Amino acid sequence: MTTSHLAPVEVAPLLRATLEILAAEVVALPDEALSWHPARDEWCIKEVLGHLIEAERRGFAGRIREILASHEPSLEQWDPAGVARARRDCDKDIRTLLDELQRLRDASVALVESLGGSDLGRAGLHPAVGRLRVVDLLHEWVHHDRNHVKQALANVQAFVWPHLANAQKFSVPAG
Repeated sequence: MTTSHLAPVEVAPLLRATLEILAAEVVALPDEALSWHPARDEWCIKEVLGHLIEAERRGFAGRIREILASHEPSLEQWDPAGVARARRDCDKDIRTLLDELQRLRDASVALVESLGGSDLGRAGLHPAVGRLRVVDLLHEWVHHDRNHVKQALANVQAFVWPHLANAQKFSVPAG
């Protein structure tokens, strides 16, 4: 079954919703939970926010701006894990990270809302995946955001799991 693509007017509220969901969750958590790593080499919630900040700049809004500025530009790759290590977000204040993401996201939503129909087919060339149209990036952005919302929520679940005691049995599938 195929579906029609999301229009920019439909993508913009989804981008806003991501931040609203994450903000509501993270302001309710203690710093210990925000900085907790569920496993070695897995991101804490603060690092998830840092990744969303960099993806906003380098991956989504950044690439869309590049595509709109020139004809079929070459798009750069970046190393999310390396950037996360360099950012050291786990050591940062959650309000600082939320404010940074909010500023970027507000500008991104304005960018998405400004897109016209002819902008959606414009494209850039990515060295790893090939031709990326603006419409492709909008859909990846929505998908990417939701993956990281799930990641942040899963971190919270993993953080509280050991404290469920016998209540863990409610969450273990019957075998």
